[in-house]
Amino acid sequence: MALALLTGVKSGMLPRAVAKSMARLLVGYTFSLAAGVSLGCALARVRAVKDTVGLLVLGLQAVPSVCWLPLALLWFGLNESAIQVVVVLGSLLSIAVATESAVNTVAPLLVRAARTMGAKGPTLWWRVILPAALPGVLSGARLGWTFAWRSLLAGELLFVSGGLGQVLEFGRELHDMALVLAVMVVIIALGLASDHLLFGRLEQRVRRQWGLDRS
Repeated sequence: MALALLTGVKSGMLPRAVAKSMARLLVGYTFSLAAGVSLGCALARVRAVKDTVGLLVLGLQAVPSVCWLPLALLWFGLNESAIQVVVVLGSLLSIAVATESAVNTVAPLLVRAARTMGAKGPTLWWRVILPAALPGVLSGARLGWTFAWRSLLAGELLFVSGGLGQVLEFGRELHDMALVLAVMVVIIALGLASDHLLFGRLEQRVRRQWGLDRS
């Protein structure tokens, strides 16, 4: 496995696959984060959206992300758009549900106090509601990143597209267990790095500023 990992790095195969997968992930996740937070806020504060879209969001969240791939292929064909659809649908809904929960847990007394002091509309959202809900929103963003990562690899595995998923499939076709294990090690390393170095530190900092860190 170590030799396969070293060979993959020296040949440039693994670095190219990592770069390809991360570029796709960043594009899809950025859209999912923006749309998911917006949808979650609407579900929490707009009754009409909650009554019409809320049940649909909960139902679609139960659908495994890989199930979206056949539909995406029928819509867009074998191209980047199909993978991005799978990534977005795999992470957007979880971010929206977590954001809705976070906004709903904001103390009503805090909102009423802000309104008493003249905060309303966008000011109320940007200065009061979203900052108060930020720890929960970050937890949802962290979960959404994990789902986006899984959705991306599932999409890359199912058709030739470049990226780590394709390298995994290539190793399977060649019955190269060492290569498959090497790619899995890379995937685990990337997952741990993003979780601890990015989301872990950011969430810890926010919780400390909000006085939620028990340590």
